Amino acid sequence: MGTVLGAMRNVRWHELQHAYGSASQVPGVLSRIAWGDAPTSEEALSDLERWISTPPVFDSTAATVPFLWELAATDTVRDRAGVLDLLATILAAGNAEHPAWTRAAHDAVAAGRATAARLAAAPDTPEAGGPSPVRTVRAAATRLLTAIDRHACPACAGLPPGGA
Repeated sequence: MGTVLGAMRNVRWHELQHAYGSASQVPGVLSRIAWGDAPTSEEALSDLERWISTPPVFDSTAATVPFLWELAATDTVRDRAGVLDLLATILAAGNAEHPAWTRAAHDAVAAGRATAARLAAAPDTPEAGGPSPVRTVRAAATRLLTAIDRHACPACAGLPPGGA
Protein backbone atom coordinates (compact mmCIF):
# COMPACT_ATOMS: atom_id res chain seq x y z
CA MET A 1 0.00 0.00 0.00
CA GLY A 2 2.95 2.34 0.52
CA THR A 3 2.80 5.35 2.79
CA VAL A 4 -0.67 5.86 4.24
CA LEU A 5 -2.26 8.89 2.57
CA GLY A 6 0.89 9.53 0.54
CA ALA A 7 -1.08 10.29 -2.63
CA MET A 8 -2.98 13.17 -0.97
CA ARG A 9 -0.37 15.57 -2.27
CA ASN A 10 -1.48 14.75 -5.82
CA VAL A 11 -4.96 16.23 -5.28
CA ARG A 12 -5.53 19.96 -5.86
CA TRP A 13 -7.59 20.35 -2.69
CA HIS A 14 -7.60 24.16 -2.89
CA GLU A 15 -9.58 23.92 -6.14
CA LEU A 16 -12.29 21.74 -4.55
CA GLN A 17 -15.16 22.77 -2.28
CA HIS A 18 -16.91 21.32 0.74
CA ALA A 19 -19.94 22.56 2.68
CA TYR A 20 -18.06 25.50 4.21
CA GLY A 21 -15.70 26.56 1.43
CA SER A 22 -12.31 25.42 0.21
CA ALA A 23 -11.40 21.78 0.76
CA SER A 24 -7.78 22.70 1.45
CA GLN A 25 -8.20 21.53 5.07
CA VAL A 26 -9.29 18.00 4.10
CA PRO A 27 -5.73 16.53 4.05
CA GLY A 28 -5.15 17.66 7.64
CA VAL A 29 -8.42 16.14 8.76
CA LEU A 30 -7.62 12.84 7.01
CA SER A 31 -4.23 12.86 8.76
CA ARG A 32 -5.94 13.37 12.14
CA ILE A 33 -8.12 10.34 11.39
CA ALA A 34 -5.05 8.30 10.42
CA TRP A 35 -2.74 9.19 13.28
CA GLY A 36 -4.75 10.96 15.97
CA ASP A 37 -5.66 9.59 19.36
CA ALA A 38 -9.25 8.42 19.85
CA PRO A 39 -10.81 11.85 20.62
CA THR A 40 -8.88 13.55 17.84
CA SER A 41 -9.82 10.89 15.31
CA GLU A 42 -13.49 10.99 16.35
CA GLU A 43 -13.61 14.79 16.04
CA ALA A 44 -11.91 14.64 12.63
CA LEU A 45 -14.42 12.07 11.35
CA SER A 46 -17.27 14.27 12.55
CA ASP A 47 -15.76 17.33 10.84
CA LEU A 48 -15.25 15.44 7.60
CA GLU A 49 -18.81 14.13 7.62
CA ARG A 50 -20.18 17.67 8.00
CA TRP A 51 -17.88 19.03 5.33
CA ILE A 52 -18.25 16.50 2.53
CA SER A 53 -21.44 14.49 2.95
CA THR A 54 -24.17 16.02 5.06
CA PRO A 55 -26.59 16.69 3.54
CA PRO A 56 -25.22 17.05 -0.02
CA VAL A 57 -22.02 15.74 -1.50
CA PHE A 58 -19.51 18.16 -3.02
CA ASP A 59 -16.78 17.99 -5.64
CA SER A 60 -14.30 17.23 -2.83
CA THR A 61 -16.28 14.16 -1.75
CA ALA A 62 -15.20 11.91 -4.63
CA ALA A 63 -11.57 13.04 -4.17
CA THR A 64 -11.74 12.12 -0.47
CA VAL A 65 -13.31 8.66 -0.81
CA PRO A 66 -10.19 6.76 -2.00
CA PHE A 67 -8.34 8.01 1.07
CA LEU A 68 -11.21 6.91 3.30
CA TRP A 69 -10.94 3.44 1.77
CA GLU A 70 -7.20 3.50 2.47
CA LEU A 71 -7.87 4.45 6.11
CA ALA A 72 -10.52 1.74 6.48
CA ALA A 73 -7.99 -0.85 5.31
CA THR A 74 -5.19 0.34 7.62
CA ASP A 75 -5.06 -1.63 10.87
CA THR A 76 -3.51 1.21 12.87
CA VAL A 77 -6.40 3.62 12.23
CA ARG A 78 -8.36 3.87 15.50
CA ASP A 79 -11.91 4.18 14.16
CA ARG A 80 -12.01 2.13 10.99
CA ALA A 81 -15.68 1.33 11.62
CA GLY A 82 -16.39 5.07 11.75
CA VAL A 83 -14.61 5.51 8.43
CA LEU A 84 -16.75 2.73 6.90
CA ASP A 85 -19.88 4.34 8.33
CA LEU A 86 -18.84 7.65 6.73
CA LEU A 87 -18.50 5.87 3.38
CA ALA A 88 -22.05 4.54 3.83
CA THR A 89 -23.24 8.07 4.62
CA ILE A 90 -21.61 9.34 1.42
CA LEU A 91 -23.30 6.58 -0.57
CA ALA A 92 -26.67 7.66 0.83
CA ALA A 93 -26.05 11.39 0.26
CA GLY A 94 -26.54 13.33 -2.93
CA ASN A 95 -26.60 16.77 -4.46
CA ALA A 96 -29.63 17.44 -6.68
CA GLU A 97 -27.98 20.52 -8.20
CA HIS A 98 -24.84 18.57 -9.12
CA PRO A 99 -25.77 14.99 -10.06
CA ALA A 100 -22.32 14.40 -11.55
CA TRP A 101 -20.75 15.05 -8.11
CA THR A 102 -23.20 12.59 -6.60
CA ARG A 103 -22.41 9.97 -9.23
CA ALA A 104 -18.66 10.46 -8.83
CA ALA A 105 -18.88 10.11 -5.04
CA HIS A 106 -21.10 7.03 -5.28
CA ASP A 107 -18.83 5.45 -7.92
CA ALA A 108 -15.82 6.07 -5.66
CA VAL A 109 -17.56 4.34 -2.75
CA ALA A 110 -18.60 1.40 -4.94
CA ALA A 111 -15.03 1.10 -6.26
CA GLY A 112 -13.93 0.03 -2.78
CA ARG A 113 -16.36 -2.87 -2.60
CA ALA A 114 -13.53 -5.45 -2.61
CA THR A 115 -12.00 -3.78 0.45
CA ALA A 116 -15.35 -3.87 2.25
CA ALA A 117 -15.73 -7.56 1.36
CA ARG A 118 -12.25 -8.33 2.73
CA LEU A 119 -12.98 -6.43 5.96
CA ALA A 120 -16.38 -8.11 6.32
CA ALA A 121 -14.71 -11.52 6.09
CA ALA A 122 -11.87 -10.76 8.53
CA PRO A 123 -11.47 -13.42 11.22
CA ASP A 124 -12.41 -12.33 14.70
CA THR A 125 -9.75 -11.99 17.36
CA PRO A 126 -10.77 -12.29 21.00
CA GLU A 127 -10.41 -9.07 22.99
CA ALA A 128 -10.52 -8.79 26.74
CA GLY A 129 -12.93 -6.23 28.16
CA GLY A 130 -15.27 -5.04 25.43
CA PRO A 131 -16.28 -5.49 21.84
CA SER A 132 -13.61 -6.69 19.46
CA PRO A 133 -12.38 -3.93 17.11
CA VAL A 134 -12.30 -6.51 14.32
CA ARG A 135 -15.94 -7.42 15.03
CA THR A 136 -16.93 -3.73 14.95
CA VAL A 137 -15.12 -3.20 11.63
CA ARG A 138 -16.59 -6.41 10.25
CA ALA A 139 -20.13 -5.27 11.15
CA ALA A 140 -19.61 -1.82 9.57
CA ALA A 141 -18.12 -3.40 6.44
CA THR A 142 -21.07 -5.79 6.17
CA ARG A 143 -23.53 -2.88 6.43
CA LEU A 144 -21.60 -0.98 3.76
CA LEU A 145 -21.51 -4.01 1.45
CA THR A 146 -25.28 -4.29 1.73
CA ALA A 147 -25.64 -0.58 0.95
CA ILE A 148 -23.36 -0.85 -2.08
CA ASP A 149 -25.13 -3.90 -3.43
CA ARG A 150 -28.58 -2.32 -2.98
CA HIS A 151 -27.62 1.17 -4.08
CA ALA A 152 -29.94 2.93 -6.48
CA CYS A 153 -30.41 6.65 -6.78
CA PRO A 154 -31.55 9.05 -9.52
CA ALA A 155 -28.05 10.42 -10.07
CA CYS A 156 -26.53 7.00 -10.57
CA ALA A 157 -29.36 5.78 -12.78
CA GLY A 158 -29.47 8.96 -14.85
CA LEU A 159 -25.83 9.34 -15.85
CA PRO A 160 -23.39 7.07 -17.65
CA PRO A 161 -20.51 5.80 -15.44
CA GLY A 162 -18.05 8.60 -14.83
CA GLY A 163 -20.65 11.35 -14.85
CA ALA A 164 -21.52 13.89 -17.50
